[in-house]
Order: sequence, then structure tokens, then C-alpha cells
Amino acid sequence: MAQDVSEERESPVDSLYREDQFYIGVTYNLLGSRPDAVNLRGLSGGVHLGYLRDMPINKRRNVAIAIGAGLAFDSYGQNLFIGEDENENTIFRVLDAENVDFDRNRFSTFVVEAPIEFRWRTSTPSSYKFWRIHAGFRVGYTYFYKATFKQPGNTVGQTDIPEFEPLRLAATLSFGYNTFNFYAQYHINPFFKDAETSEGDAVELRGIKVGLIFYIL
Repeated sequence: MAQDVSEERESPVDSLYREDQFYIGVTYNLLGSRPDAVNLRGLSGGVHLGYLRDMPINKRRNVAIAIGAGLAFDSYGQNLFIGEDENENTIFRVLDAENVDFDRNRFSTFVVEAPIEFRWRTSTPSSYKFWRIHAGFRVGYTYFYKATFKQPGNTVGQTDIPEFEPLRLAATLSFGYNTFNFYAQYHINPFFKDAETSEGDAVELRGIKVGLIFYIL
């Protein structure tokens, strides 16, 4: 007696299938490890973009390692003045809003970076809507930075800070579905080394970035 047997055929694996090659992200920037009197003030945000080479490591090609290169611009608005005295020694001074009238006090960085990611996703070669989780690490070098202070009748721009550490090390995490993905980044090393405020508090500021990242095939 013959039986009807329907066999489910698996779609062939595309040996060239990759995901998420280009990225662009926007973030709101915070500062961790702040001295008690240092607070965020004004605009703090960032933009980063780049290219990642997706390299699947399993047969289904939904688990991968990615290595790439990118650029990041970040700005941190806060109340820590960074300048120098007449002997060109760096000054780190917490600005008291009640006694110092200022319009802007911001620290900005431009970084070239090399991201490395471990990736998991629910994608297939024919599906463009899927869940993803990317955990990674970024090594960056700050090719330009500037501390800007502005008040009525006075503007200070500082681009030579010996205490600044140009090498940037950060841990990253992104996850989401389809187009919109949450992004977080934490700087492992502080912006400044061997730095103290005028009050004697250690300046060990670390960047924390949260926002959205968009991936493009």
C-alpha cells in the first residue's frame, strides 16, 4: 500500500551570504566616573559610521565575526573647564553655575577606530527582517580633540592637553530587529591620565554612549 510522504526540503545555503556590512549610528553621550561636582550640561551627542567585513563561522551563516574600520565624532557638554595657566600647565576646574556665567563648555573628539564584533542573528539569505545581537570591542585613536569654553566676551579653545589619552578602548553592544537597533558603548580607559581638578579630585572621565545604530547590507 503506497503512502504519500511530503518531505520538507531545506533551502540551499548561499555560500556568499553576509550581513550588515555598513553601519551608521547616533548616540546620546554620558560621562562615567565623574567627580561629584561635575555634571552634564548642554549638548552631548555623537555620530559614528564605518564598514565591517562580515565573516560567518557556521554552516547556516547566522553566526559571524566582523572586523572593520570607522570614524566617530563625539561631544560632551559638561561643567569641567579645561585650560592652562601662564606656565602652560593644564587646569581642570569645576565651574560653579552660580558664580561663573558661561554659554558653552564642551569636550569633543574625532576618532578613527577598528571595531571587532561577534554576531548572532536569525537571518536567512532571503529574509531581510530578523533579530540580531552584536557584542564587540573597539580600538580607536583620537586624531583631533578640543575643549571649548565660551562666555560673553571670552572664548577658550584647548587642543593640547598633555594628560589626554589618545588611545581609546571600548566595549560595545547592539541588538534589535530589522532597521532599528539599540546601541551602547562604554569606554574602558579614561580620557585623561594623572589629572586632578583644582580641588584635588581625580579626573577619570569615561565616555558612555547610548543610541541607535542602522546596518546596511
